[in-house]
Amino acid sequence: MAEKRDYYEVLSVSRDAGDDDLRKAFRREAMKHHPDRNQGDAEAEARYKEANEAYQILNDADKRRVYDQYGHAGLEGGMGGGGGSGDVFSHMQDLFQEMFSGGGGGRGRRAQRGADLRMEANLTLREAAFGAKREVDVRAPSSCTACNGTGAKAGTKPEVCVGCRGAGQVNVQRGFVMFASACARCSGTGQMIKTPCAPCKGKGAVETTRKVNVTFPAGIDNGQRLRVTGQGVHPGGGLQPGDLYVDIEVAEDPRFERDGLDLVTRAQVSFPTMVTGGTVQVPTLEESGEGSTILAIPSGTAPGTVFSMRGRGVPSLDGRGRGNLMIVVQVAVPKRVSAKAQELLAALEAELAEGT
Repeated sequence: MAEKRDYYEVLSVSRDAGDDDLRKAFRREAMKHHPDRNQGDAEAEARYKEANEAYQILNDADKRRVYDQYGHAGLEGGMGGGGGSGDVFSHMQDLFQEMFSGGGGGRGRRAQRGADLRMEANLTLREAAFGAKREVDVRAPSSCTACNGTGAKAGTKPEVCVGCRGAGQVNVQRGFVMFASACARCSGTGQMIKTPCAPCKGKGAVETTRKVNVTFPAGIDNGQRLRVTGQGVHPGGGLQPGDLYVDIEVAEDPRFERDGLDLVTRAQVSFPTMVTGGTVQVPTLEESGEGSTILAIPSGTAPGTVFSMRGRGVPSLDGRGRGNLMIVVQVAVPKRVSAKAQELLAALEAELAEGT
């Protein structure tokens, strides 16, 4: 295992796996390779450390974003090495308590916030370049107001599950290790609802649509992701809401191609102008609307020549300057040529041939 495996491969999850999928995958791998279940098995211990490292990275939104973009190399110098010094088995104490302990304390500490949400936002090139503010609709579960999120009909309350005594899990001891699993009677909630709330059907949450203001910073690019803190699922009950992740899709612009911070456009120039020199009008990306500027064409310019206008590209995401506008010169060839023009072109060709 000298060469690091892909973290998603380690946990056997897709690249768009959510928090719950990651947690379940890590539990599965940890249960399979935990040293207490594989006494003296160095390979199992290595796999266990590998799964722990993968989960530590992918469960952290910032580190996961870096890993998705740059791979293992992007994590060098940071928290990329789960196999270094230190006790790797202490990183996920709450999760291990759920897996191996006999109490429900770990379960209570884990439920500190609501789930995260993910959505896509389509931006124009101008909006991506200069930034934009937009109000988006977010549809997600929220605490039911009829029952205050308990799931029980108003005037009643949930009862403690007799199967797990409110712990939400039952424990089975195998040798010196205690394994825990979700209680089948209450599905891990620790409660039994005899009279469900009608609006939420006993779930404690209902689907609602709310407006969220999202600010897209200048310089954002296609495929990048924004995090809007606190705009995920609002679980109620005094728990912190999750976050909203917005994946960026930038629409194509017929005038420009984006290459990092640079913009590329093509200018159609007449053959006489290419030969004798002149000017041509080219489009520019402006925050206020459609824009253009004049480009000087030197005499004897060859087709495919690239001119650069500094500072006319996309602003940097960190606010430090702008890229360049790259202009590729192409010869404008008319589709229809009059008889007079054909005579002139023939004369020009003969004249140019004599001068060679």
